[in-house]
Amino acid sequence: MEFGFLLKYYKFFITGTANTLLLSLLTVVFGLLGGMLLSLLKVSSFKPAEKLASAYIAFIRGTPLLVQLYLIYYGLKGMPMFAAGVVAMSINSSAYIAEIIRAGIAAVDKGQFEASKSLGISPIQAYKEVILPQAFKNILPALGNEFVILIKESAIVSVIGLHDLMYNVDTIRGITYKPFEPLIAAAVIYFILTATLSKGVTLIERRLQVSD
Repeated sequence: MEFGFLLKYYKFFITGTANTLLLSLLTVVFGLLGGMLLSLLKVSSFKPAEKLASAYIAFIRGTPLLVQLYLIYYGLKGMPMFAAGVVAMSINSSAYIAEIIRAGIAAVDKGQFEASKSLGISPIQAYKEVILPQAFKNILPALGNEFVILIKESAIVSVIGLHDLMYNVDTIRGITYKPFEPLIAAAVIYFILTATLSKGVTLIERRLQVSD
């Protein structure tokens, strides 16, 4: 076990980690927005919208992310690798987040929605001001877990040549002929990223509990 290569190739790790973080951050944002929209469609009383959202979620959750990534990258020719990675991962993440949010909405007492209607609050305002804030507190641990999974699954974009952490680690392995040590360094970096995120979610959860 020898890690002297880190002094020479540390920039590969920095660049790869930066790309992984940016990819994950954009995926979280777009996946959360898409998941929220899908969850609202799924709980709506408008049947065509509910059926369409359900079919979309079932298809995305029932097919591998790798297949979805290839479909986006090779199907939409000319799309930059980074954009393809963000789109594919956001599409995949939105389906899982939609189910998390839907479960959170279902956990909110239905009387809250009825009370909002009786006060003359529109359905959109009721969801925005009453239902979703309460649902968010219920689903925060599950959302945090989904975001942790996103960081780890982002390694899959290396298969299309995107220079994320995993791609750069594979490059170092090829240059140095060290198949094992660069992977250990990558594992440590992934662990630091996910552990930091998990700690942040825990702190937010505690603050929300205190505010109650």
